[in-house]
Amino acid sequence: MTSWPSLAPEDLAPAPTPAGGERFDLARYRDELRRSRLRRIGLGAAGLVLVLGLWELIAVLLNDPVALPTVSATAHAFAFYATHPYPSQSKTLFGDLGVSLARILIGFAIGAVIGVGVGAAMSANQVIRQLIDPVIEVIRPLPPLAFIPLFIVWFGIGELPKEVLLVFGTVPIMTVATVAALKEVPDDLRLCARTLGAARGYTLLHVQIPAALPGIVTGMRFAMAGAWTSIVAAEMLAATSGVGYLISQAGNYLNTSLVFAGIITIAVTGLILDACLRGILLLVDPSRRS
Repeated sequence: MTSWPSLAPEDLAPAPTPAGGERFDLARYRDELRRSRLRRIGLGAAGLVLVLGLWELIAVLLNDPVALPTVSATAHAFAFYATHPYPSQSKTLFGDLGVSLARILIGFAIGAVIGVGVGAAMSANQVIRQLIDPVIEVIRPLPPLAFIPLFIVWFGIGELPKEVLLVFGTVPIMTVATVAALKEVPDDLRLCARTLGAARGYTLLHVQIPAALPGIVTGMRFAMAGAWTSIVAAEMLAATSGVGYLISQAGNYLNTSLVFAGIITIAVTGLILDACLRGILLLVDPSRRS
C-alpha cells in the first residue's frame, strides 16, 4: 500500500504576504486609474485642439468667411450674440438656448416616464406585450419630424406640438430600452422577492426596476440625443425662438459664424446633459466607476 506523507498544520497554512502588500496593491491600482483618466482627458483635449487647428488652417486658406469663418470669428460671434439678440426683435443666444432646453426637459421627462411605464407593463404582462410590441415596432423607425405638419394641425403653432414631438420620439426608445433592461435582471431577484411574500407589482417596482436602472439610464442617453435632433429641426421649420430658429435665421442672412456658434452651443449643451445622465448611471451602478 502506498503511504502518503503526513502534513504538519503549518504546511496547510497560506503563505504569508508581505506587510502592507494589500495596501500597496490598492494604492497602485488607484494611481493607475488616476493616470488612465488623466491620459483620456489629455488625449480628448488634444483631439479638440487638433480639430480647431485644422478648422483655422482651412478657413485661412479658403479665405471665405461666408463659406467657412475662422475659429476666432466664431468665438467673437458667440461672445457678441450671447448678450445681443438675433434677429434684433428676438432673443440672445443664451435666451434661445434656454427656450430649447425647457422644451427638451419637459418633452423628454414626459416621454421617459411614459416609456418606462409602458416597458414595465410589457415586461410584467405578456398580453400587454403582445398588444403593444407591434405598435412600438411600427412607430420606432418613423422619423418624428415627419409628424410636424400633423402636430401643427392638431395642436396649433405654440409650444404643445414641439413637446408632443419630443414625447413621440422618446417613448419608443425608452420602451425598448426598459424591456431590454428588465429582461437582463436575474430571475433569482424576482423569485427571492416573491418567496418572501412580495406581490408581483411590488416586486416590479421595488426590485426589478431598480436592478434595471443602468440599462434604463443608458436608453435615456440615446433618447436625449434623439430629442436634441428633433427639437432643433422642429425649431428650424416651425418656431419663432430656440437655437434651431436662431441657426435658421443666421443661415438665411449668411451669418455663418453665428451658425457655427449655434451648432457648437448645441454640441456643448448636449455633452453636459449626457454627462449628467452618465453621473446618474454611476450613482445607480457603482461598478462602472472604474
